[in-house]
Amino acid sequence: MKHVVVVDDDPNIRAMLSDYLVQHAMRVTAVPDSRSLARVHATESIDAIVVDLNLRYEDGLEIVRTFSTNSDIPMLIITGDRLSEADKVVGLELGASDYIGKPFGLRELLARLRAAMRVKPEDRSRKDRKIFKFGEWSFNVRLRRLTHIATGDVKLTAGEFNLLMALVSSPKQVLSREQLMGATRLHNEEIFDRSIDVLILRLRRKLEKNASDPKLILTERGIGYVFDADVDIEERR
Repeated sequence: MKHVVVVDDDPNIRAMLSDYLVQHAMRVTAVPDSRSLARVHATESIDAIVVDLNLRYEDGLEIVRTFSTNSDIPMLIITGDRLSEADKVVGLELGASDYIGKPFGLRELLARLRAAMRVKPEDRSRKDRKIFKFGEWSFNVRLRRLTHIATGDVKLTAGEFNLLMALVSSPKQVLSREQLMGATRLHNEEIFDRSIDVLILRLRRKLEKNASDPKLILTERGIGYVFDADVDIEERR
C-alpha cells in the first residue's frame, strides 16, 4: 500500500484528501507543516508528498526545495492563487513532480499522484545494472549514482534520473520533447509545456561546467535535445 503524506494547514483540506485517498487503497498521513513532515520522514517510508504552497507560517516551496534535494520522493504542489507560468516553472525547477491549481477534481489529483509514483528510480535500478561512462562522469543505474571523477557524487531527483537515462541511452541522437516527455513520464504536458526545458536546465547545472554554454546537452531548435558525448556502457552482474 502506497504511503502518501498530505501537508496542508487547513484541517478540512487534510481530511478531504485523506478520506478520498484512503478510499483508493492508499495509506495517508496528514500534517500541517514541515516539522511534522520531517518527523514522519524520519521514521517511515513515504511514496509521495502532496504539499500546499500557502501554508500559514511557511512557504511550501521551501518544503519542495528541501525534500527534492535530500530525497527522491515525488512531490505534488497544490495551490489556489500562485498559478502563473512563472510560479509553475519555479515549482518544477525546485523539484516538484507536478503542479495543480485549486479548485481541482479529486479524480484528477488521484491520477496525477499515481502517475508521479508509477516509475521510481529504485524499481528500474533493480533490473538495470548498466554503468554509463561519458567524459569525466560515471552514471550507475542500479545504484542511481551520478559521479564526477573529481568532485564525487551528484544528487538527482526522480525526473532528472529518468531524463539522464533517456539521454545517455541514445547519445548523439536528437530526441524530441515528446520523446523526452514520455521517457520522464511527466504528467500533463499540455499545461506544463516547459517541464522538459526546466528538467534540462536543472540537469545542465549539474553536468555542465557552464550551464549557459552547454557542451553535453545541446538544443536542437524546434526539435528537441541531443546528448553530444561518446558513451561507454559497462554491464555488471
